[in-house]
Amino acid sequence: MDIKQKIEKANEEAAHRLNMGDPVLVDIAPAQEVIPGMQGKMITHSGPPIEWQRMCGAQRGAIIGQVIYEGWATSIEEATALLDQGKIRLEPNHQHQTVGPMAGTISPSAPVWVVENKTFGNRAYCRQVEGNQQFGDYSEEALQGLRLWRDVWAPTLRKALHTIGGLELKPIITKALQMGDELHNRHTAASSLFANAMAVAMAQTELPKDKMLWTLKYVTNHELIFLGLAMASGKAIADPAMGIEYSTVVTAMCRNGIEFGIRVSALGDEWFTAPSPKVDGLYLPGYTAEVAGMDMGDSAITETVGWGAFTIGGAPGILSLVGGTPEEALAYSREMKKITVTTHPTYRLPALGFAGTAIGIDIRKVVQTGITPIIDTAIAHKDPGYPKIGAGLVRAPLECFKKALIAFSRKYDVGK
Repeated sequence: MDIKQKIEKANEEAAHRLNMGDPVLVDIAPAQEVIPGMQGKMITHSGPPIEWQRMCGAQRGAIIGQVIYEGWATSIEEATALLDQGKIRLEPNHQHQTVGPMAGTISPSAPVWVVENKTFGNRAYCRQVEGNQQFGDYSEEALQGLRLWRDVWAPTLRKALHTIGGLELKPIITKALQMGDELHNRHTAASSLFANAMAVAMAQTELPKDKMLWTLKYVTNHELIFLGLAMASGKAIADPAMGIEYSTVVTAMCRNGIEFGIRVSALGDEWFTAPSPKVDGLYLPGYTAEVAGMDMGDSAITETVGWGAFTIGGAPGILSLVGGTPEEALAYSREMKKITVTTHPTYRLPALGFAGTAIGIDIRKVVQTGITPIIDTAIAHKDPGYPKIGAGLVRAPLECFKKALIAFSRKYDVGK
């Protein structure tokens, strides 16, 4: 076969693996118990690798908060000193089969969602979603949210989950897409479906009434609770597509507020980066674009597997959060088919005639067309100490894909 045939065959295999993904929630456990390589005084973070001194304000704030939450420091100043001295190990989530929203910070005692891809047997992990600490807020209120998740909500959900022996997520994802979710910033349907399932599970489990009611209230009033599950599902689905010789399919997209990075199947763990872009969005009262940080988070794993802004044409309700018109949203979803390998046989969008979601981003098509993946995202402050300030849409930088294609050409002597 010539190089083009080898690439097409490899991309067919990558798309097949993505389409065959079957995510199941199997546990909710402390990170140190389940995340590979999580040990000692260590915090993982979103995006490509980056040193503490280069991190953006929001990510620095989130890490400071995590250090205090773990009890390694009792003040912002003490936590900062430990980090300045290099006494806290910092590594990217993707290096540990893990993803995290916004700053993405995960420390040893923090409970994470554990999702297994039943088709291939691999697992992926994600922290819980909230609107404060993960955006860089290290206030007592923000840290109390982490403690309640660790001490009350996660353990209660874990016991209920064990009672039912795990929860299949593919049916929830399929229904949610048809109910108007896009599985990145709009999880109204998915979170409701998940809450329904866990309410029944909790009712079947012997639990203290106060903790069960408190957890039930938390789950049923948290419209973004499924985001962590969607992200872990996306990571579990994408990882089996890594390492396929000659495949030009993207297996990860993420950002740390300084750099945007992608991984490509045939190029393994190597990151191809460019400056993280500014988000075009809407802001909460009191905030403007002048105080916004650059795009951040591992949550673009949802677009990597064909959800998020790739399906925004079927989720017009999200436009009140991120901006834009229904016509523009439909155009985005149609446009993404121009840079992907195939469509999903199960995940379908009623608004587009029940067409399958576009899946398998091909770096060749991105570079050839100049069309880059569209991503809907939240916005963090440029400085540490703030909660969420807005949400919007952003494009992945073309430079990442150009760098990846050059590396691919060198590896396989394309054009020589």
